[in-house]
Amino acid sequence: MKTPILRYEKGEGANKSESNTMKYGVAWNDSFKLGNEQVDEQHRKLFEVVSNLVAAHMEGRDAEKLQETLDFLANYTCKHFQDEEALQVRYGYPDYERHKQLHEDFKVTVDELVQRYSASASTAELSSDVNRIVVRWLVNHIQREDKKIVEHIRKTAAQLI
Repeated sequence: MKTPILRYEKGEGANKSESNTMKYGVAWNDSFKLGNEQVDEQHRKLFEVVSNLVAAHMEGRDAEKLQETLDFLANYTCKHFQDEEALQVRYGYPDYERHKQLHEDFKVTVDELVQRYSASASTAELSSDVNRIVVRWLVNHIQREDKKIVEHIRKTAAQLI
């Protein structure tokens, strides 16, 4: 039995042209936009990678393809966190250390997910964990934590003008 997939799709008021409705996984929509082009583009990519991982499972792709996608997710997440943290430093984000620790904790969680999957190759467990851990964390982190950073950047940039 395949694990049900959480779907985060276009909410009310979202711009239809910005919706990325997908057959499986988590779909990007305007409600996740923060207004920083670099951050928004990287978040879109994370949604795409997570959706590709879910699709690979749902379509019954082999364990090697799932492992490749999971490894890419882990690597891309690290790159995104480095870029986001550089923005925080550049704009003097006051909660930088706490935010960086959230990233570190999540990297450990994703690494554990990769190791568990590598050891057991259980696609049902992987799908469940991606939904339970990765999707929920990503959505909550963008809507709560990353939103604060972008607001700080806007205020700081406005003061410099």
